[in-house]
Amino acid sequence: MSDKPEAKAKEAAAAPAAPEKGAAAPADAAAPAAAPAKAKGGALKVWLPAILAIVVAPAACWAVAEFVLLPRLQQKLAAPPAEAAEAAHGAAAEKSHGEKKKGHGGKEEGGGEGGDTYAFTNVVVNLSGTMGTRYLKTSFVVTGLKPDTIKSAFDDNKDKLTDVTLGVLSSLSLSDLEEPGAKNVLREKLVTAYNQALGSRVAEQVYFSDFVVQ
Repeated sequence: MSDKPEAKAKEAAAAPAAPEKGAAAPADAAAPAAAPAKAKGGALKVWLPAILAIVVAPAACWAVAEFVLLPRLQQKLAAPPAEAAEAAHGAAAEKSHGEKKKGHGGKEEGGGEGGDTYAFTNVVVNLSGTMGTRYLKTSFVVTGLKPDTIKSAFDDNKDKLTDVTLGVLSSLSLSDLEEPGAKNVLREKLVTAYNQALGSRVAEQVYFSDFVVQ
């Protein structure tokens, strides 16, 4: 009888403890549960840029159209009327300026070829003191003091005034022409000589278009 209890005690000591095997089971079950959670997190990171692009792209397109494209289109549509108004204003100002310049009979006042002028073209004279080795070639117009006077007065006295012109120019020396302001002095001499020859103040100014010393 005493041998049976000892044999049962040995069997009980040799048998593995049941609670320890049961405690290890929950830890093994938690490992498979963590794997799907990690898989879901990785998939979210992959699709996040695409989701943001789908959401943000329409908003960006609307902002560009509203604040960039639409204001530019409105400016272009409004520009032609403004430019047309400016052009009309410029044309009106130019017309007004042209009317102010016109005098009696619709002719422009003042010097130049459009007014009352008389032209001397390609006048050539020998310079004084050069023994015929140096000469002056010039072209110029004479403007009148009053409208419609200078041309008729010079046409009526053409030969006389041509001689006066040659006399004034040929009296010049090379040193006279090298002086500062020589052309202004010559203008005054010609105007004075013309008015003296005509017996009244008809000529007002002389404008040179060609002036060559050789």
